[in-house]
Amino acid sequence: MPADKISLDNAKHDKLFYFVANVVIFREDDGRCLILKRSESEKVHPGKYCVPGGKLEWSNLNIAKPTRMNGEVIDFENSVEELLKREVLEEAGIEINDNLKYINSVAFVRPDGIPVILVKFAAKYKSGDVKLEDGSFTDHAWVNQDEIKDYDCILGVHAEVEKTIGLFI
Repeated sequence: MPADKISLDNAKHDKLFYFVANVVIFREDDGRCLILKRSESEKVHPGKYCVPGGKLEWSNLNIAKPTRMNGEVIDFENSVEELLKREVLEEAGIEINDNLKYINSVAFVRPDGIPVILVKFAAKYKSGDVKLEDGSFTDHAWVNQDEIKDYDCILGVHAEVEKTIGLFI
């Protein structure tokens, strides 16, 4: 019988993580990628430049509306893609194309002790003008692999921008 609710009651407590996805957005017309400056009030990496992304939340997995049933397993196809489209729109006010390209992943532990699995993707810019999410970001820039070196970024963002540009050029 399929689950009737999402619950941690039967989960092994040493197997739980936040699941986070980020996306480096590549703009074809000038070969640049978008970076956003995090607010100084952010718990993790305050004031540093990053790329859009966010956490997968339980509300994103409405078991009453799965994309398909896989026997008794409830499937939610394209959850990561939908997460990234939504977060890019919320954080930067722009749209990305559907075709994501994998960059890399990292597991880490936040300063508050929460373990995180972060998966990073690249996507092409689709449309819109950048409008930063109030309270979360204070600045943005479209940069190439040389210009990004002038910004104080979260560790790894420089290499991810360089890799993204290489994937699309």
